[in-house]
Amino acid sequence: MNLFGGAVESLTAIDMHVHLEPEEDNVIDSAAKKYFGDSGAPRDHKSMAEYYRSRRIGFVVFTVDEKLTGKPFVTNDTVLHFSEANADIAIPFISIDPHRGADGVAEAKRLLATGIVRGLKLHPPVQQFVPNDPIAYPLYEVFAAEKLPVIFHTGHSGIGTGLPGGGGVRLKYGNPLPIDDVAVDFPDLPIIMAHPSFPWQDEAISICLHKPNVYMDLSGWSPKYFAPQLIQYANTRLKHKVLFGSDFPLITPDRWIADLEKTGIREEVRPLILKENARKLLGLT
Repeated sequence: MNLFGGAVESLTAIDMHVHLEPEEDNVIDSAAKKYFGDSGAPRDHKSMAEYYRSRRIGFVVFTVDEKLTGKPFVTNDTVLHFSEANADIAIPFISIDPHRGADGVAEAKRLLATGIVRGLKLHPPVQQFVPNDPIAYPLYEVFAAEKLPVIFHTGHSGIGTGLPGGGGVRLKYGNPLPIDDVAVDFPDLPIIMAHPSFPWQDEAISICLHKPNVYMDLSGWSPKYFAPQLIQYANTRLKHKVLFGSDFPLITPDRWIADLEKTGIREEVRPLILKENARKLLGLT
């Protein structure tokens, strides 16, 4: 895949975690803004693309296929159309709710046949499944066959925070430990655990250390809140397996990268986190 006409060297970073959101306001996003703070990020798709283009940041973009929150659904086809229109910077992942069964697998295969899909995004807390549930294995088989990565939301969910009953979101589904089973059963499937996995960060670090096919993106948290053990391992044994992600539009790359400068992440490790690890994982030339 060629970003910026093949000149990936000219990119300042690759953001591994960007949501293509509905352009209209909705209750679930309003609650998330209260939790994260209003980032001021543009939500209309054209302005979002220009935001990234102006900063020379490539980005992985996706939707979340779910019905729990009642949020308007941005379709996978919309993500692909957006990515085709912004192919110099956008890297499309699709999202399939595992509960859709054979219908979901068929959609995944149809979209993969376009030749532009680069991975799968899953959100166990809002899709209401445990990652090692056999219901999801047919999807893993499809992506493992293509050696394309799967991103799992892990840890606390900003979605639903502060709503009655947490908006129906059950935090237990964010525990990363069941992902270890997926890594065992699909050793050739690249797996990305999204977010620092609070309050199960040590479990996530352990999985990432133990399984060669498992990576971690650092989205959804400002780096200034990173725990000491995350800084320690990102600087050392996991320096080739941690990835920059913002969680745009809830957190912007501007804020994330500025806050990275205030952490103990070593200067020589920052280029790995910001771009080089993602470049290698995604096979970007």
